[in-house]
Amino acid sequence: MRDVLLVTGGGRGIGAAIVRAATSRGHAVCFSYLRDDEAAGRLAADLNGSGRKVHGIRGDIADPAFACTFFDEAERVFGPVTALVNNAGITGRIGAFRDAEPATMRRTLDVNVLGTMLMAQEAIRRWGDAGVPGRMVNISSIAATLGAPHEYVHYAASKAAVEAFTVGLAKEVAPSGTRVNAVAPGTVHTDIHAAAGEPDRPARVVSRVPMGRIGEADEIADAVLWLLSPEASYVTGIVLRVSGGL
Repeated sequence: MRDVLLVTGGGRGIGAAIVRAATSRGHAVCFSYLRDDEAAGRLAADLNGSGRKVHGIRGDIADPAFACTFFDEAERVFGPVTALVNNAGITGRIGAFRDAEPATMRRTLDVNVLGTMLMAQEAIRRWGDAGVPGRMVNISSIAATLGAPHEYVHYAASKAAVEAFTVGLAKEVAPSGTRVNAVAPGTVHTDIHAAAGEPDRPARVVSRVPMGRIGEADEIADAVLWLLSPEASYVTGIVLRVSGGL
């Protein structure tokens, strides 16, 4: 039986790399994206043109109604969902915390924390009702433990919440056979830096990385797919740092 995987924020960056890695391993993938129809369309066309199974749906994971819509659409297209990657996240503008706007802080928490929780809740309800042991990976960040001072402290706090949520939920659902883990990437070459207002941030911070280089989205995707795989069958409640030694 093939896996049916949901990936939030799958149209670009790390999310798109996860979608590509999952389809290359034979999974059917339904991904969400917020507004970039062009990028999502290119990804779906590219992968479906290779004979793989992928489907995109536009929506906001912070909308309480979206989780049900997302699962229903995936089930309509591919069948029951067996795995979930909560990847969608935002940082807001880079800068000192004293300058962060309340609207930015609220939106960051709504997407990164509430959105992850809403998707996770929908997943465990459906898996529980069906008696299916699902698998979930939440995307955190090393900012959760490093704090991201002078950059985006509010984002770091949101990712710390994701890690605490991952540990607690993993323990709660472990008796059912469902596994919940997180991956905490370090700095990765994606457009998130431009969105935060500093496209050259990777060059500025690379000297901090013990391995001496910035990560690639494919490297994060490989860690996620391992946690979803049978090879990680006895792994739950962990936060796997993929950060070049940070």
